[in-house]
Amino acid sequence: MKKLIPLLFILAACSTAPKPNPQPLSDSHHYLIEQAERETSGRTRAVLAQARQMTLVHGEIIKGGCWDYLDTAWTRAGVPRNARKIVFADKIGGNYAPSDQLRAGDWIYHVNHSYHGVEHSGMFIGWVDKSRHLGLTLSYAGEKRKEPARYKVYDLSSVYQIMRAE
Repeated sequence: MKKLIPLLFILAACSTAPKPNPQPLSDSHHYLIEQAERETSGRTRAVLAQARQMTLVHGEIIKGGCWDYLDTAWTRAGVPRNARKIVFADKIGGNYAPSDQLRAGDWIYHVNHSYHGVEHSGMFIGWVDKSRHLGLTLSYAGEKRKEPARYKVYDLSSVYQIMRAE
């Protein structure tokens, strides 16, 4: 029995249980995250809460990229793919969504101006500076980085698709 106890400690230490996300958030970002949940309802609120739990509480890492992370969060929150409505759609270089069309909890596709101008998807949380198109989003890098999602400010002047929970 005495030999089993150290083995149990080793096994527990090697556990792959998710760890809380150590991401530092400013007070204003915390406020936007809380405000988004407080001012939404139904499935949108469930999606925001699920994504926050996965990100800040559990620090989950999902196999795949930004789309896979959000798909997992939305599905766990009770929003299957057939309950997601595209409310704006165009293509990169086409018409971009007016900033007034974005709502907290929207799954957005946008040009990532801070990373080689590639396409990226994230979940819109709120405006940090609407006049400059700077919005807080939940973003997941993926690309085998083994890092949890994070709340990050992006230039959202080039949003080409918006999806909402029905």
